[in-house]
Amino acid sequence: MPGKLIIFSAPSGSGKSTIINYLLKQNLRLRFSVSATSRAPRGEEKHGVEYYFLTPEDFRSRIAAGDFLEYEEVYTDRFYGTLKSEVEQILSAGDNVVFDVDVVGGCNIKKYYGDRALSVFIQPPSVEVLRERLVNRGTDKPEVIEDRVKKAEYELSFAPQFDVVIVNDVLEKAQKETLETIKKFLEK
Repeated sequence: MPGKLIIFSAPSGSGKSTIINYLLKQNLRLRFSVSATSRAPRGEEKHGVEYYFLTPEDFRSRIAAGDFLEYEEVYTDRFYGTLKSEVEQILSAGDNVVFDVDVVGGCNIKKYYGDRALSVFIQPPSVEVLRERLVNRGTDKPEVIEDRVKKAEYELSFAPQFDVVIVNDVLEKAQKETLETIKKFLEK
């Protein structure tokens, strides 16, 4: 039986990655879709593990060839996208694909796969709580945090376009709710 697709989108600091990592440890035959990017690897990142690292020229030629399910040029020559071949390889193995994508990419993947995909939006309890989480992470400068909060306000406007919205006010509760939602979807 071919696999299904689960799309996660959320503002930075909503707990999306933590929830996805929790789900990957459950017995759901979930495999993470590795995205492509035109940025250089950071630290110990490896090609095909964290990302498929392509040059901007390679990325553009793959766009022209129709190789991407969705993509975005975030900054000049800084692309991120989902390769169709990555998704099809996971699905053909009978596994379920998990995506961690921005809101526009999430909406595009959902449109492409329709009912075979479940789109999940992880929402913080409020913008104030989100700001607090970003500050407490201690990984970003104040101006970066403010940029992320502004972007979050825009991203939150997309929540109604997703199949399910899960408010992450208490992590364990959000994880449990997400797990139950995913199990129901996969059983259909």
